[in-house]
Amino acid sequence: MNDRLTREDIKKMEEEVEHRKLVVRPKLIEEVQEARAQGDLSENFEYKAAKQAKNQNESRIRYLEKMIKTARIYEDDSADDEVGINNLVTVLFEEDGEEESFKIVTTVRVDSLNNLISIESPLGKAVMHHKIGDRVKVDIDPTSGYYVKILRIEKNTDESHDRINRY
Repeated sequence: MNDRLTREDIKKMEEEVEHRKLVVRPKLIEEVQEARAQGDLSENFEYKAAKQAKNQNESRIRYLEKMIKTARIYEDDSADDEVGINNLVTVLFEEDGEEESFKIVTTVRVDSLNNLISIESPLGKAVMHHKIGDRVKVDIDPTSGYYVKILRIEKNTDESHDRINRY
């Protein structure tokens, strides 16, 4: 996996693992036991559903633990006047004159529908460490790209509403 994660990302993942182990797991085990007690397992939908929910929880725990174990810590070394992680950035797309704002996040928090883009994406890579007024080329592939101009940078935007993406 080797995702680049912030310490905050890892903390949120550890909290989710702890919650799943201490709260969700015992509840799901109890549901499986209650459904098993209802009799014939071959025709017991509740048992199958409870077992599936328990397995999904265990799978999520394993996934998060592997992510935490293999993560590379991303330290934001951007200057105060440069684009960095968790910044809200407004750019002007030169081709069509459109403005767009997005937040730069780590790969596990990406949500393009909510304008959360990865530091690993072409646009994220291109704008990192640039300043307001900079004209930046965004390379899509070795032969094509486009230009954006950085209009605004909002530092330390609230990340409490962000979530770790589910797989």
